[in-house]
Amino acid sequence: MILGIETSCDETSAAVYDGERLRSLVILSQDAHTVFGGVVPEIAARAHVTSIVPVVRRALDDADVALGRLDAIAVTYAPGLIGALLVGVSYAKGLAAALGVPLVPVHHMEGHLFAASLEHPEAVPPFTALLVSGGHTLLIDVPAWGEYRLLGATRDDAAGEAFDKVAKMLGLPYPGGRHIEKLASTGDPTRIRFTRPMLRADQHQYDVSFSGLKTAVRLALNDYAPADLARGFQDAIIDTLVEKTSRAVRAYNRDRVVLGGGVACNRALVAAMRDRLPNVFAPSVRLATDNAAMIARAGEFRLGRGETAGPELNAYATLPLPGLA
Repeated sequence: MILGIETSCDETSAAVYDGERLRSLVILSQDAHTVFGGVVPEIAARAHVTSIVPVVRRALDDADVALGRLDAIAVTYAPGLIGALLVGVSYAKGLAAALGVPLVPVHHMEGHLFAASLEHPEAVPPFTALLVSGGHTLLIDVPAWGEYRLLGATRDDAAGEAFDKVAKMLGLPYPGGRHIEKLASTGDPTRIRFTRPMLRADQHQYDVSFSGLKTAVRLALNDYAPADLARGFQDAIIDTLVEKTSRAVRAYNRDRVVLGGGVACNRALVAAMRDRLPNVFAPSVRLATDNAAMIARAGEFRLGRGETAGPELNAYATLPLPGLA
């Protein structure tokens, strides 16, 4: 019986996972950042301080599990906003010590790799993974759990960050992904076609870059309707991500693709992946965004390997994915 805790950005989340099924998941999102057009780290950290105890209590109540029944506590310790991470790590360390149970540190991006498997039993290695969120765009080959080969990453803006910045240009609320997707659904795909960045296989086989695409949208703001701009922008990102993922699938002969991260909520992206590739697994919205269920699931794997931590555990704003070849 594992309690998962996630506080890497602006969601305070706790979940209980019993090794076979998810017994509860609570996610408390912080609305205060909307007026700033992005997450304010200090505000996020302070909100976690006030939310962590009631969120954990609610997760335990929903799971009908008492503290004394917990076998381990898994917590996100990297990467993320350092102040936000420290709240979760400090709380988890104290609770684990008080209960006398193991403390399991979990890398946030490894959690995203496990998210789809909570809903799709077939989403297991070997597979090609595309993790797309506000802070990360990673293309990973996964021959086995705990064994990862990083194929490509963003050179500048992550996909989710690009969605947020373009949404701001178009006067849409933060976070921008879902608003761009809704507006793009009404746009004309033939009105404007942005260049698909870094598709030359001889130079940039798997890496991505979206800063130039963002600039292209800004330069076109006065010449096209917002819906057409949103559609052209979204199509360019989706085409790029699908092509890069397809290359990795062919190169490593994988027959499964796993998506993760907040941008995996984008239905147009998932549909395009499924049109091009076989056996594409995407988590539901609540498991695609930051959540403690994926941390508990990854924590179970790491606990099974005997990987625990003591009171010396620290939080890290950046840290490579464990198990990278």
